[in-house]
Amino acid sequence: MIEVQNLSKSYQGNNVLENINVKFERGGITAIVGGNGAGKSTLLSIISQLEEADTGHVLFDGQNIGSISRELLAKHLSILRQDNHLVGRLTVRDLVSFGRYPYSKGRLTQEDQNHVDTALRFLDLESLQHRYLDALSGGQRQRAFVAMVMCQDTDYVLLDEPLNNLDMKHSVAMMKMIRRLADEQNRTVLIVIHDINFAAAYADRILALKQGKLICHDCPKTIMNSETLELIFDTPVKVEEHDGRPLAVYYR
Repeated sequence: MIEVQNLSKSYQGNNVLENINVKFERGGITAIVGGNGAGKSTLLSIISQLEEADTGHVLFDGQNIGSISRELLAKHLSILRQDNHLVGRLTVRDLVSFGRYPYSKGRLTQEDQNHVDTALRFLDLESLQHRYLDALSGGQRQRAFVAMVMCQDTDYVLLDEPLNNLDMKHSVAMMKMIRRLADEQNRTVLIVIHDINFAAAYADRILALKQGKLICHDCPKTIMNSETLELIFDTPVKVEEHDGRPLAVYYR
């Protein structure tokens, strides 16, 4: 379990996160939603120790996450950031292999290669594995980065806007893959996502932030109502039912 206690963070005097208290139980998908600047990416960065909080703590299975070595933490928690930069000419397989670094230190064993093969197959990248990343579409590269994170083989997977650069078809395919990752491989997934309808359709829980404050953390059925969504996003929203699921209509 990941537990966030009294977490606050500010940049140049502007509060980005303010007194956040939340628990992420093992299993399933939690979608983190909110408007631009709500603090979604900062929350993931602090949980993964890429940034430090000003106040408060993050506990991992009851232990202060700051006291856990980066090497050990990398075997339990992985993160896909928004700003993935490509260094040099890498093939898809090279990139995915980096996910094994906490275990292999760059010297891949057969077990490591098996994990790479599994991740490539899971993300439907086998036919692209020897292609260079700079020769791929943005959506294909995004899938390759997700495969790298999956290959790290951690209990907790943090994904910051994995639908970036994906069209409608590939966004649906990505969310189905993330759902399978949680269900078939028992991963706990925290995902920052902008589309509330994707969050409602695929996540088990939705955590909503607004101007650095926690608004709600509950199941989609509870959060998917006009009053709550209008509070979160500051825009008129009508919630309708489609095929037994709530659907937010906000482009009127």
